[in-house]
Amino acid sequence: MLVLFLLYLFLVGVKAIESGIQGFGEDFTDSLFEGVSNPLAGLLVGILATVLVQSSSVSTSTIVGLVGAGTLTVPLAVPMIMGANIGTTVTNTLASLGYLRRSAEFRRAFAGATMHDFFNLLTVAVLLPLELATRFLSKSAQALAGFLGRSANLEFENPDSPVKTAVKAPVKAFENFIEGLGAHNTVLGFLLLIVGLALILLALAYISRNMKLVVAGRIERSMNAVLAKGGGVTAIGIGLIMTVAVQSSSITTSVLVPMIAAGVLTLTNAYPITLGANVGTTVTALLASLATERPEGLVIALTHTLFNISGILLFYPVPQLRKIPLYLAGKLAAAAEVRKSLVFVYVIGVFVLVPLVGILILQ
Repeated sequence: MLVLFLLYLFLVGVKAIESGIQGFGEDFTDSLFEGVSNPLAGLLVGILATVLVQSSSVSTSTIVGLVGAGTLTVPLAVPMIMGANIGTTVTNTLASLGYLRRSAEFRRAFAGATMHDFFNLLTVAVLLPLELATRFLSKSAQALAGFLGRSANLEFENPDSPVKTAVKAPVKAFENFIEGLGAHNTVLGFLLLIVGLALILLALAYISRNMKLVVAGRIERSMNAVLAKGGGVTAIGIGLIMTVAVQSSSITTSVLVPMIAAGVLTLTNAYPITLGANVGTTVTALLASLATERPEGLVIALTHTLFNISGILLFYPVPQLRKIPLYLAGKLAAAAEVRKSLVFVYVIGVFVLVPLVGILILQ
C-alpha cells in the first residue's frame, strides 16, 4: 500500500513538472532548450543530469514530463535518454572504490562495474548515429505507442481519464492556492517545478528503500540460482525483474559489485544480469508517461525501452561482440590496479569533466 501511494506521489510529481514548465510560457521554454538543439549536447546533458541526481529514473522521468508538456521534442529528448543510460553507471563504479586497498578484489569489482559503462558507451556510439540518420528507434516507438493507444484505450487527450483526474487534482489544488496568494505565473511555474522534482526524488527514494528491504535477500539468492544454471537469457530476466521490483538499476548493479569482488559471480555471469537491469529501469519512464497529457510522453518512454533492448540484441547474441565490453573492462581494471590514480581520472573525466566541458563548448 505504501509503494502504491509513493507511485501516486511520483505521478503527481511528473504532472507538477509538466504544469510548471507550461506556466513559464513558450518564450522561456524555447530559450531553455536552445543550448541543447545539438544532439551531442543533449547526450552530455543527460549524462551530467543523471550523475548529479544519482538516478536515471529521476532524469528520465523528468525528460518524459518535459516531452509530455510539449517543451521538449522527441528527437531532442532521445540523446538525453541515451545520456541518462550512461550517467546511471557511475553509481556501481563508485561502489567498486570500496575495494581500493585490496588489489585482487578491486580489480574484479572495478571490472564488474565498468563493463556496464562500456556496454552503454558502445551502445550509444552505434545507435545514436543510426537514430539521427534514420529515426528508427523513435519511429518504432511512435508506432508502438499508437498500437498501445488503440488496444489498451490509452486516451491521452481525454481529460476524464481516471489516472489523469487523480493525478491532476492535487496539482490543480496547489495551483489554485498559490494563485489565491496573488503569485505571478513565473513564480507559480517555479514552485511547481520545485515541488514536482521533490516529489519524484522522494517517491523514488522511498520506493527503492522499501522494496530493497523486501527483496534484498532474494536478489542474492536469485543471482546465485542463475549462476548455478549458467546465466544467459534467464539472468537477463532476473536483472529485469529485480530492477522493476526495486525501481532502481543502480541497486541491482551495485549488488553485483561485491559478489564479483568476492569471486561469487564471474564477469561473464554477471554481465547478462546487468543487461536485464538496463531494460528494467525503463519501467519508471513508462510509468511517468501515464501522467502526461500528450502521446509524445509515451513515445519517448518506449524509445528508452527499445534503445536498451536494441543494445542487447546488438551485442549479446554474437559471442565476439558480447565479449567487447568485458574485454575493455578487464583491461581498464588491470591498469587501474597498478595505477590507482587512473580510477579517479576515469570517473571524474568520463562522468563530470567531459560532459561539462562538452556542454560549454557546444552551447
